[in-house]
Amino acid sequence: MQTNKQWLLVSRPKGEPGVENFRLVETPVPEVGHGEVLVRNHYMSLDPYMRGRMDDRKTYTVPQALDQVMQGGTVGEVVASKNPGFSVGEKVVGAFGWQLFGKNDGTGLRKVDDAKVPLSVYLGAVGMPGVTAWYGLNGIIEPKAGETVVVSAASGAVGAVVGQLAKFKGCRVVGVAGGAQKCTAVVQEFGFDACVDYKAGNLEGDLARATPNGIDGNFENVGGPVLDAVLGRMNAFGRIAVCGLIASYSGAPIPVNRFRSVLDNRLKIQGFIVSEHFDVWPAALEELATLVASGKMKYRETIAQGIEMAPEAFIGLLKGRNFGKQVVKLI
Repeated sequence: MQTNKQWLLVSRPKGEPGVENFRLVETPVPEVGHGEVLVRNHYMSLDPYMRGRMDDRKTYTVPQALDQVMQGGTVGEVVASKNPGFSVGEKVVGAFGWQLFGKNDGTGLRKVDDAKVPLSVYLGAVGMPGVTAWYGLNGIIEPKAGETVVVSAASGAVGAVVGQLAKFKGCRVVGVAGGAQKCTAVVQEFGFDACVDYKAGNLEGDLARATPNGIDGNFENVGGPVLDAVLGRMNAFGRIAVCGLIASYSGAPIPVNRFRSVLDNRLKIQGFIVSEHFDVWPAALEELATLVASGKMKYRETIAQGIEMAPEAFIGLLKGRNFGKQVVKLI
């Protein structure tokens, strides 16, 4: 069989990661033992949370180990099986990380159908990012028709889904994104009511104009000056779902000059990790798959070609060079 290619984390980055923090190695394709399944990954996921795991510090999970395969979501095809629950040819979502082949005993594998939903989308709008959006909006923000919801990183894999789900609930939805091209797509493709370009140099003024009635709900992916501006516009009893703080992932400080708004407006701020809420995954995935298959839910993808491109694509993701969900095509 082919050789397995794997990306290892070999050193911890100081600030922004570089290609020197990774090493590509070749290993034999693992043989399948009793009860095991071998999957040839077709796509692997790149996500901002991976940067946090590269640091050796206390967080909600253990750090990425050095000299081990980078962790991450994958979707692919069963190519060998000695597990009665899986047959050769079936498509599955798993967590085999940055490599061409993955093997386990079937634990954590979810069968998917790519007849109506493209395989790569099970790593995006109908995968972990989609469920993250669904839970943060419905479980924490709990929007009501007529309210204003602001979504940072609105053109990303999570943000685009949040905004569309909020629109379906009758909210005024305002996105924050970097660049005129992304903001145009946020409004024209994803159906947001407005989008603020934080790179345009007038974040607070533009946000105020886009939210004339204040902000009731905020789905926060960025932190930094974006969160500070949003806090200054929050209404009484507003709700903030803290999904990510990408502005600080490479060591940048997070200004909280307006954190007093939390007290003044009795805000509800809750951080969450979607893997701690597996009880909502079936309902969320069913709804998201139906919306995507029907064409009601729009999505964007940035696809890097070949496993060799993984580190550069990941670094680009952290710099905002991607549009929508960032994946690597392996086959």
